Amino acid sequence: MSSTTILGFAAKKPEAVLEPFRYELPDFKEHDVRIDITHCGVCYTDIQGIEDYYGITSFPFVPGHEIVGNVTAVGKEVRDLRIGDRVGVGWQGRSCMQCQWCLQGKEHLCDDIDHCATWDPYGGFSSSIIVDSRFAYLLPDGMPSEYAAVLMCAGVSVYSPLKRYAPAGGLKVGVFGVGGLGHLAIQFAHAMGNHVTALSSSPSKEKEALGFGADLFIPVIAESSLQEAWGSFDLLLYTSHGTADWTSLLNCLKTGGRIVVIGFSDDPVKFEPLELVVNQLSISGSLVGSRAVMREMLQFAQHHDITPAVELMPMSRVNDAIQKLKMNKARYRIVLVRD
Repeated sequence: MSSTTILGFAAKKPEAVLEPFRYELPDFKEHDVRIDITHCGVCYTDIQGIEDYYGITSFPFVPGHEIVGNVTAVGKEVRDLRIGDRVGVGWQGRSCMQCQWCLQGKEHLCDDIDHCATWDPYGGFSSSIIVDSRFAYLLPDGMPSEYAAVLMCAGVSVYSPLKRYAPAGGLKVGVFGVGGLGHLAIQFAHAMGNHVTALSSSPSKEKEALGFGADLFIPVIAESSLQEAWGSFDLLLYTSHGTADWTSLLNCLKTGGRIVVIGFSDDPVKFEPLELVVNQLSISGSLVGSRAVMREMLQFAQHHDITPAVELMPMSRVNDAIQKLKMNKARYRIVLVRD
């Protein structure tokens, strides 16, 4: 295999299993870096990309966007990275750098966000990748690469809304869903000094949720399960991909409280608007985070010993990893190691 040929694993059509796929190195621009991949996390968003859930997937499709590796080439305008640097890359691999959001330092809201994904044209389930150097982040010394990989997407996705809505701590924060996102949300919220309640449809996760830093665990096994939490939370993070009783979730908020949607619900969000109006409640979404927030998150995670629970698997077993995630058997994040 030549130095310009990359080996990856691609879905050739929607919902297909991934197959070995060789492709030529994409165009290398002046701000770009090439990264030799060592680790890549498996995110549920990768599965949705394979399924063309968003209606924007181009096939053959190489997923993967929780990337750690070493810089092997730099463009002529790259200033902050050198060959040999260990870096992380998340879902966003570039932006237009010209729209109103990019100019405000909110690159994750770029007007051209549909074309900013790391997997455009090909993602991290591969031997190498090219991204804009401004979206490749030097990793803290001593942070294990498998942990850093998970933080590049799942970590920043939960840190960003907590930083925005609960920066000073002292709030009552609920985390709905104890999975790849939720187990990190519990850790970050706890480290920020909040009282954290984990809510999960899997009662077996109680011990682990408390170990991650939750002060309380509520098993959500029926609509009535949430009644004990009504009026409890200043902030509730929805990190699940399953169904939810959204009216009951709103009832769990204090007056002026907020639900932040991070995961993609399998069903449309439905609720009675009365409580939303009367108690001035809010529902908002949150998409990853800006470059500044990403760097801040990595430092915070290192300082507070935020530790993703990971299972390592060789990249050649990528289809086994995807199937395990689909069956909700990952505890709590699978990271592929290039073999």
